[in-house]
Amino acid sequence: MAELMREDAAIDDCWNRIGVRGDSSCPELRTHVRCLNCPTYASDAMQLLDRAAASQDLAREWAESARAAEREVDAKDFGHHASALVFRIGEEWLALATGVVQEVADARPVHTLPHQRNRAIAGVLNIRGALRICVSLAQLFQIGGAAAKDAAKHLLVAMHEGQTLVFPVDEVAGVHRYDADAVAAVPTTLAHASTQYTRGLLDWCGHKVGLLDHGLLFYALNRSMT
Repeated sequence: MAELMREDAAIDDCWNRIGVRGDSSCPELRTHVRCLNCPTYASDAMQLLDRAAASQDLAREWAESARAAEREVDAKDFGHHASALVFRIGEEWLALATGVVQEVADARPVHTLPHQRNRAIAGVLNIRGALRICVSLAQLFQIGGAAAKDAAKHLLVAMHEGQTLVFPVDEVAGVHRYDADAVAAVPTTLAHASTQYTRGLLDWCGHKVGLLDHGLLFYALNRSMT
């Protein structure tokens, strides 16, 4: 038991202090969005699972901790306080609810689809061994100054109602927490193509950020692909 306690003490539960279950100050959240995607979290999980004396109990505890963290993150998007991942495409700053974002991945080749008429459908690419549809929000929203799909620096992997889509983005700023009541209405005079998919505007670091309506966005893209 003493040996087990010494090993337990070596585990740094950073996810409870500076991760999604803490104050979200960890700089790695900018890259991984969720603690579950972080190599540090995975490494500590392996240490726990490798312990022979109480490996099954610890594995169950770890799994429950992971599920609790996910529930807490998702709940923040539906309560009084919410959070969103802020990113840039070309000249436009946008945000997507953190409950939808699965991970931020490095750019990789996109394979075009033959006879695809929808210019917003960039093609397919490999994410963790699975082929996912890549959607160009730059094309869909007609955003100026956006990098070509093969030149985008990051890939934002999002999932809604069981469907996963990948969006190339030029810059990922990180997670922004905000008061749900502080979301401003989109001005009727705003003529951007993205406004029909925008729930409202957020104030962030001197920028007006369009908070995307992910439900409507996924619905419209599904309609266009059928």
